[in-house]
Formats: sequence, structure tokens, C-alpha cells
Amino acid sequence: MGAICCKSESIDFTQEIELSHFQLLRSVGKGAFGKVRVVQHKANKKLFALKYINKEKCIKMHAVQNIIQERNLLEEINNPFICNLRYAFQDDENMFMVIDLMLGGDLRFHLNRMQTMTEEMVKFYVMEVSSGLAYLHGKHIVHRDLKPDNVLLSETGHAHLTDFNIAVHFQDDQPLRAVAGSMAYMAPEVLSKKGYFSAVDWWSLGVMMYELLYGKRPFRAKTNQELTHAIIHEQVQYPAHSSISPECINVMKAFIERNVSKRLGALEAGGFEKIKQHPYFSDVDWVKLENKELTPPFIPDSKRANFDATHELEELLLEDNPLKAKPRKKDHKPDDQPLSKEQKMMEEQFEVFNYEKERKNRMNIATNDLGNPLSEEQLREEHDMTTPSVNGGTSVEIKTATSTTHTHEQTTTTEHTNRESTNHENEHDQNNGKEEKEKKVNE
Repeated sequence: MGAICCKSESIDFTQEIELSHFQLLRSVGKGAFGKVRVVQHKANKKLFALKYINKEKCIKMHAVQNIIQERNLLEEINNPFICNLRYAFQDDENMFMVIDLMLGGDLRFHLNRMQTMTEEMVKFYVMEVSSGLAYLHGKHIVHRDLKPDNVLLSETGHAHLTDFNIAVHFQDDQPLRAVAGSMAYMAPEVLSKKGYFSAVDWWSLGVMMYELLYGKRPFRAKTNQELTHAIIHEQVQYPAHSSISPECINVMKAFIERNVSKRLGALEAGGFEKIKQHPYFSDVDWVKLENKELTPPFIPDSKRANFDATHELEELLLEDNPLKAKPRKKDHKPDDQPLSKEQKMMEEQFEVFNYEKERKNRMNIATNDLGNPLSEEQLREEHDMTTPSVNGGTSVEIKTATSTTHTHEQTTTTEHTNRESTNHENEHDQNNGKEEKEKKVNE
């Protein structure tokens, strides 16, 4: 992980959270304008993933609104199968989000090493991810970019959803219409622009399940146009495989179902309860699963780096402005350039967040109807019921690496009220050894 400097520092941890409160450790990921480092809080010694986004690059990529929306959305959620937000703050150059650290690597990293995964592993990940998705959908949030890259493993082997760059709130009576996500995992109703709701995440889960088991995606093509046609029209082939049970294939077929009213997990088809009632999951104790009391079938090797180590080398050799704690300008001087609209938006709307203070505040003021303090369980329920929603409206969505192990370039999607333009991934069969590329499609 790297040695932690022992230099004594005088830091007032009662003040608002800032970068100086953290010891910067190794770099583990990057995206279009965001980077990720492992950090350790100097006071409580806990390890986290620090995602930092350069403000200038964010403005150039028209992503300010998106980053603020992501930060606000992450503040709303707290679930054992999600990489949760713990702190948010900014300095003059960057916006920072401190997230749960997962050192086990993402499923893409492990799939590249293994070529395919066992049915036992895939079943376990599908169960944990489906629990996380059901939680999001219950809060009227759709992830829209579920794929192996965006599922992280903890050191103990549990799965966690990450990368909420294009996650969005939805309303039951207002279907979403933006073409957003990674194309090979998009549901047909997304590509056909007929409107969609949270059921698109269950389709993506089925595609991911297929890819983990077979080592290739169910829909493959050389161009985006051909891939779109395949997803909307072509039948999925499920090769006979001695290590994949008929029940497992049945679940995949139920997820990769074009008729939303019949798709496993979709609200129209009975929701998450139908998944739990499916014969394939009849042996699962879902209470133990959600308490993380089930033993994961795969434990990542703690002696190896479960991410691309080149990020750290690039940080050392190529970074012309290495990350370090810097004091903020106290006042805006008359001869300074006036703040742009985007700069002002970041200053005012990317607010400081500290989960420890939020928790203490809720514990101090939270009482039940009889005036007695609420229990921890009641506090969680209170949080889920009272957390405000992010306002809707025009948003700019830019994909970046939020995970501690992201090593892949991400899809860029811009969403406007009357115009949509999407950067789709130009997907290739994983077995051909070529890197995935991205191709911009203006619609």
C-alpha cells in the first residue's frame, strides 16, 4: 500500500473536512477527468477511495451539473452492496468525493484474468448486486450502467455497485428517454427511445451474468448500428455448457427478456420478490445474504494488486500537478477574474459532506413519537424516508472512474431535454484480445 509518513502535523479535525485530513497513498484509477487514490484518514486511520475531479477539465467537458448531481445522489444512499459516499469537499482546483474502499478489484479485472467465472461465483454476485439494485429502485434511482467494470469486490469477496455518473432519479409516470450507458449492456427499450424505467438495470444484470459465465457478451457486432440491431431484434444463443445448469440459463433468459412486463426483476413482473422466489434461488437465505453472513465463493488475493498498477507509475512520472493539500483562497480579490457560471455553481452547490457529523446530528435530534431516542435501525429507516430527492431538469452526464480499481475508459453521455448525444462503446468480443474502444454517435 505504501508507507505512511510519520511526520507530526497540527490538524484541527473539528474543522470542515479537507484534503489535509487524509494521508495520500497509491493511485489506483482514472477516467476522462477524474482520478482515484487510496487515502487514509489521519484521525480515525480508516482507508477510503478518494475520487478527485479537476474543475477546469470538468468545465471543458460540460460536466459540472453531472458531478454535482452524482454527489447529491450518493449522499442519499447507504447500502451494504454499494460503494457509499463518506465525505465530499473541494479546494480551488478539485472536487473530492471520499468513498468506501474496495481493494478486491472489479469483476472486469478478474474476468480478464480468469476468462470465465464459475456458476457459484456468478450466482453469488448476481444475488448481492440484485439486492443493491432493489435498494436503488426503491428510492426511485436507476443505475443505467451496470457491467463488470462497475462491480467491485471487497477484500473479503463481497460485491458492491459503483460508478453513479449517469444514475438518475425517475418518476413512475414519467419514463426516461435519454440513451445513456454502455451500449453492449443497454436494454432494447433504451436504444429504441420508447421510454424506460428501472427495469433496464435487470436487463444489464442478465447481460453481465452471461458475460461472466461465457467470457463473451450475448450481443456482439463491429459497429454501433449492427449492435443496436442485435440487441433489439436478434435471439440470444445459450451454448450448452456442462458447468452451467439449466436453472442458471433460465434465470439469464428471464433477465434478458425484451418484454418488460415479463422481465425478471421488473416491477411489472413482480419486482425483486420474484427474483427471491425464483427456483434458482430457493436455497438462499436472503436475510443472511443482506447481512453479509454468507461466505463468498472467491476471496481476492490480498498479496497482489487487484488493479492496473500503471496508474501509480503514470502519477509518478507524468503528473505535472501532483495532488497535495492546498489552502483555499479566503477572499475573491478585485483584480481576480470573475467566477464563471460553472465555477460559481461548483462553489455553491458542491457542498461539504461528512457522514460522521451527519450521523451524530441525526442521533442527537432523532426521537420517536414518545420522545425516546431512535435505535440504529430506526435511524436508517428515518434516513431512507426523509432524504430529499435531487431536482430534475437538464443534466450533463460524463462517465469517470469512481471505483478504486477502474482502469477502463468510460462512456460519455450528454442528456438534454430536446437533444441527445451519446458516446457509445464500440464493443468487441472479449476473447479477441483487443481493447474496447469508444465511438461517438450523435443522434
